[in-house]
Amino acid sequence: MSSTTASNASSVFTIGELAREFDLTTRAIRFYEDSGLLAPQRGGSGGRQRVYTARDRTRLKLTLRGKRLGLSLAEIKELVDMYESPRDSGPQLRKYLVVLGAHRAQIESQLADLQATLDEVTAHEREARRLLAASEQRKSVRGRAAG
Repeated sequence: MSSTTASNASSVFTIGELAREFDLTTRAIRFYEDSGLLAPQRGGSGGRQRVYTARDRTRLKLTLRGKRLGLSLAEIKELVDMYESPRDSGPQLRKYLVVLGAHRAQIESQLADLQATLDEVTAHEREARRLLAASEQRKSVRGRAAG
């Protein structure tokens, strides 16, 4: 049994275990800690070793999911904090839908911009091919006329 599997059973993780599990650097995990997304306990001599709980692991997993969706760290923190609150889930889900809707609109706008740029590149490629073919045809005609 791996150390991560053993840690999963006890719900306590080291920074290295979380880094390996989520394919992150320890620096990235410390950044999320500095951003207030994670709050590990301190253990070892002098409290220098970070000890992450199942709660921290879940928050990290939610943080990475939000990041994959393209949410800002502030949006992620707000959603993760709401996820943990003992309140009714209705307001949390409504807020989540608002955030996702705004993010969807932003991505759709970016997608439209990218499509317009792609269409422009395609038109330039078509024109360059047309000019190249015309140029090669003129050379071919001149070559036959000279010969």
